[in-house]
Amino acid sequence: MSAPGKAPEALLEVSHLDRRFAMGEEEVHALRDVTFTILAGEYVALIGPSGSGKSTMMYLLGCLDTPTSGLYRLAGYDVGTLGDDDLAALRNRFIGFVFQAFNLLARTSAVDNVALPLRYQGVGVRERRQRAREALGRVGLGHREDHTPDRLSGGERQRVAIARAIVTRPKLLLCDEPTGNLDQRVGSEIAALFEDLNRDLGATLLVVTHDPQLARRARRNIKLVDGAVVHDGPPLEGF
Repeated sequence: MSAPGKAPEALLEVSHLDRRFAMGEEEVHALRDVTFTILAGEYVALIGPSGSGKSTMMYLLGCLDTPTSGLYRLAGYDVGTLGDDDLAALRNRFIGFVFQAFNLLARTSAVDNVALPLRYQGVGVRERRQRAREALGRVGLGHREDHTPDRLSGGERQRVAIARAIVTRPKLLLCDEPTGNLDQRVGSEIAALFEDLNRDLGATLLVVTHDPQLARRARRNIKLVDGAVVHDGPPLEGF
C-alpha cells in the first residue's frame, strides 16, 4: 500500500489507444481511442457485451499484444516500443494472470503448480516451495498442498490458480473471467478472496468479467461497447 500522505502512483496508463486487425481485405477496429489510468492498489472490473473489445484489451494490458496506435504504459514502461523478449520480461516481473479455465498442470501437486512461475524466475527449490506454501495459505488451501487438480473442487482449483498468480508478488493481477466456470456460491467466495487480496496485499486488480456480482464488488467499472469506453466510474447495477 502507499505510504500515508503519498498519492498512489499510476500503474497502468492508456491514452488514445487503438487496435486494428486485418481480416482479408477488411480492417476490424477492435479498440477505438481508449483512454484511462489505473492507480496502484485499485480494484477495477472491465465489463461489456461480447465483442466489445474486452479480450483485446486484456491481451494488450497483459503485454501479450501491442497497440496499433496510442500509448500503453505499465509501471512506466512504454509497451508499444518493446520487442517480444522485453514484453515477456515485463509480464514475468509485473503481472500475475488468473484464467477462467484455471490452466493447472494435471499431474502436478498444488504446491508445485503454484511454484512454477518462480522456477521460471530462477528461484531455488527450497525458496520457491516455501513461497508456494505461503501463497496457498493466503488463499486458504494450506491443507491441500499435496493434492493434484483432479482431487480438488472447481473453487479450490481457482484458489490454486490465484495462489500461483500472487506467488511472484506481482504489481498487477489480471483476471480473465475468473468466476466463469464456478457456481454462484463459489463465485461469491472467489470475489471475497479478491477483495481480501486487494485490501491485505495492496494488489492492483483488473478483472475482465461478464459476472454482474463480481463487477459490483469491484471499486470501479470500465465498460467497453464497440471498442470504446462508455463508462468509467462507480460499479454499475447492470450491464
